[in-house]
Amino acid sequence: MEERLPKRSEVPEELTWRLEDIYAGTSAWEADVKKGLETAAGAAALEGKLADDAGTLLHALDLYETAMQTLYRFYAYANMKHDQDTGNAENQALLQKARAAETRIAEKFSFLEPEILAIPEERLKVFRAAEPGLKKYDVTIREMLRTKAHTLSGEQELLLASAGEMAGTPSQAFGMLQNADLKFPSVKDAEGKEIRITNGRFVPLQMSKDRDLRKEVFEKFYSRYNEFRNTWAALYDGQVKQQIFFAKARKYASTFEAAVDGNNVDPAVCDRLIDSVHRGLGKMHRYVALRKKLLGVDELHMYDVYAPMVSDHTVKVTYEEAVETALKALEPLGDEYVSLLRESFENRWVDVVENEGKRGGAYSEGVYGVHPYVLLNFNGTLDDIFTLVHEMGHSLHTWYSSANQTFLNSNYKIFVAEVASTTNEVLLLEYLLKKAESREEKAYLINHYLESFKGTLYRQTMFEEFERKTNAMAEAGTPLTADTLSKTYLDLNRQYFGPEMVSDELIGAEWMRIPHFYYNFYVYQYATSFAAAVAVAHRILEEGQAAVGPYLAFLKSGCTEDPVSLLKIAGVDLSAGTPVDEALAVFDAAISEMEALYLSEEDSH
Repeated sequence: MEERLPKRSEVPEELTWRLEDIYAGTSAWEADVKKGLETAAGAAALEGKLADDAGTLLHALDLYETAMQTLYRFYAYANMKHDQDTGNAENQALLQKARAAETRIAEKFSFLEPEILAIPEERLKVFRAAEPGLKKYDVTIREMLRTKAHTLSGEQELLLASAGEMAGTPSQAFGMLQNADLKFPSVKDAEGKEIRITNGRFVPLQMSKDRDLRKEVFEKFYSRYNEFRNTWAALYDGQVKQQIFFAKARKYASTFEAAVDGNNVDPAVCDRLIDSVHRGLGKMHRYVALRKKLLGVDELHMYDVYAPMVSDHTVKVTYEEAVETALKALEPLGDEYVSLLRESFENRWVDVVENEGKRGGAYSEGVYGVHPYVLLNFNGTLDDIFTLVHEMGHSLHTWYSSANQTFLNSNYKIFVAEVASTTNEVLLLEYLLKKAESREEKAYLINHYLESFKGTLYRQTMFEEFERKTNAMAEAGTPLTADTLSKTYLDLNRQYFGPEMVSDELIGAEWMRIPHFYYNFYVYQYATSFAAAVAVAHRILEEGQAAVGPYLAFLKSGCTEDPVSLLKIAGVDLSAGTPVDEALAVFDAAISEMEALYLSEEDSH
């Protein structure tokens, strides 16, 4: 009999997030939407007056902060309600209303930045001296001035703001197709149990010891995606075209330049990442060769990528066990950090298990003035413990930032967002390695570490290259068809995995299922953050409180400095390529350690 996903109403309450902490119900949510719209309308009445005096400028910025904080709150609630059951029509309507309100608010405030930038800088200095309240907005104004060359007239900014809701259509349609409409066939495991393939179950099934099952799941999963290949291509093409539209409108040379400038990151940081990873592809190919040897296969296929290289050791955990492991593993971050972590588990910040219609994957969602939330699809694997600490890293970064900064100053750039999450993963790994009692267990954990490098440093850089290549193709006028996209992806897969891997043709369809390709060059930051996190975690383990203090200071800093400067607080300098090179050296050492364990004749049971 097929294992059925529970309906949302069948999930035990203690395994769901408590969204009532944000709003008691829909009427309270509606009231906040109304508040956001009315605040924005009030600000619109100040258009043309910001240069008059310091008090008017302060009033406009106060209204902006209030409206943005309100918007983020009601949007987060609608987004999470939608994601917990994407097929629910009421939840869909909430998110549509939130998106429409977001556009209206953006339209009302579209005059703000151009008008502030039109004020001579000397006059702004006079205003700041005359009105101490403006100091609160130093970071906001500084960021506006930084992007002055790419800010348009008030009328043009209004037009771009009005296009915002429309521009989100490819991403929205992708999410609906992937999470609500796309249905996969079932497979039977070795015991004859029927299992429905889902996006959430795909990776756990690919981790099965049963190679025939892995192959069948792989082929059925990607064949199903391929049935809609032209639709996926049209959606991705729409995403790239809207990125090109906004980049051109803001006078950027490319979509890539526009995206990294939005994060206040030098494009050279990304170029250095790709250069370092390309130089380190030999290490990746060495890892692939080791995987082939340890799995004992004549040909290594893409459906072997997730299978543990140590086949006689498995980990299956309950959510409660995962929580306790997380609390113990993160003790090096100090009592306050662990106390906050415990509070998050006890007070239902986390939505734990997969249900029918629930969005796949995992994420953390911040709600300023309330607390962060985490969406999981917990399946009881070792990976799920790592996902839990990863997302809690995001959440506690958000908590520290929100608790120590104003709303506008708390919104740290995406570039640093993955550091806290990945630092937690490295600390968990080191904790589990110390506890390992057998050679097999230790090898299993080293395997996971190697997988982290493969999946984050290499794979996300490969994703970054795919985005850069396909955006450049579109900018040059090359049509983004299913064939060109799949060929581009397959060629990159072959380059990264090397000669020992059979890059099955179906893996060329993998780009179709990656939601991050709709996040406008998000993925490279996983790779740079992973490199930074390896350095931070090792520093904390070696130096203790002397390193924890600066690290927590980094978490508390929000967006008060540019991302590279913020990471320097935590002791990492990404303006040089060395953190990536050093991380790849750790990867190489871990391969050697795995080889030593594998080749050793000693039985350390």
